[in-house]
Amino acid sequence: MSRVLGSSRWRRLAVVLVAQTVLLGFAVWGQLSARLTGQEIVLKVAPYDPVDPFRGAYLQLSYPDLPALDLGVGEERRGTAYVPLRQVGDHWVGGPLAADPPANGPYLTCDDTSWRLRCGIEDWFLSQGNAESADEQLRNGGRATIRVDRFGHAALVGLAFGP
Repeated sequence: MSRVLGSSRWRRLAVVLVAQTVLLGFAVWGQLSARLTGQEIVLKVAPYDPVDPFRGAYLQLSYPDLPALDLGVGEERRGTAYVPLRQVGDHWVGGPLAADPPANGPYLTCDDTSWRLRCGIEDWFLSQGNAESADEQLRNGGRATIRVDRFGHAALVGLAFGP
């Protein structure tokens, strides 16, 4: 009898471990997919908020060439929003928010349920001293290198300072 209980416990443990591994895969799928299979895109970037005392030092970024979420106009539909991207010179710009993904070309899949449009590329973690310095440098302009996969998942992979 104890042998049967022991094997049942091991099976339950195995099921729990497999379930946790699958959930972890779902949690990182968008970022991982973008990093491994995504197209490299360069966007203009600006600082948003250099330090959040509850999360540590990081840069919170804004993208002047992506549409802003206007909370005052037409807010009946909230949820997933799509931002089509097009290249203009050496960087990319975003078109207006859309309810459906565009038929062709790269796009960002974003969440507009909050007070700010979230596309998964808003935070860049740095040490405390570097975050403050980078914030000041970005005030003079900067560029973010992101990777965007075919589903609109995006991952921030680099920052460059200067116009």
